[in-house]
Amino acid sequence: MDLGALRKSYRGEAEAFEEQHLASRDPIQQFGVWFEEAVGCPAVGEANAMCLATCTRDGKPSARMVLLKGFGQDGFRFFTNHESRKGKELDANPFASLVFYWEPLNRQVRIEGSVKRLPEEESERYFHSRPKSSQIGAVVSRQSTVIPDREYLRKKNAELEERYRETTVPKPAYGGGYILQPDVVEFWQGQTNRLHDRIVFRRLRGGSAPLGDMTHRGEGEWVFERFSP
Repeated sequence: MDLGALRKSYRGEAEAFEEQHLASRDPIQQFGVWFEEAVGCPAVGEANAMCLATCTRDGKPSARMVLLKGFGQDGFRFFTNHESRKGKELDANPFASLVFYWEPLNRQVRIEGSVKRLPEEESERYFHSRPKSSQIGAVVSRQSTVIPDREYLRKKNAELEERYRETTVPKPAYGGGYILQPDVVEFWQGQTNRLHDRIVFRRLRGGSAPLGDMTHRGEGEWVFERFSP
């Protein structure tokens, strides 16, 4: 199937995302502004839905959609099963990339960085903040393992609903959270003429690329540059 003619109009030149339109020179604060706009847009279904890309130690990538469950200056939080494919890949190669795509706003945010497990206490608090049905579902599902059919899940779910009807659901040992500590944050806004806006923040660390004539100082360790689309 040839999809070459499948195109969508984005924003016009008058709505370009210029450097002076940054709400902050801190990428976490800038993300917060765009995120709130996405949350407030009725056409965006789940503003906290993001693509999480991980990679094996020998360079084989995989990606899937997960939900952001918190963010701040320390990083971006999400929760999953440590024994799943992504959990195993993060343990073997603790680096990942996140992508948020808010199509009605013609915006995406791409984030790269290192990943580490959240403390067990935080994972425990999150688990018990979820609806009880979701807690039971997490216990039922040994994520990424082969099962015979969907009926297996239904029976297991019914068994656990009965077992924990009057008691607390214990968090499974394989359930937990991660935090991605960003080194790169890119803000992308689409333009109809395909001259898309890309403003990329990077954290200066030892061995970082030197500052160029077109590099701007951000807050703290951050600098930012405009990339060609």
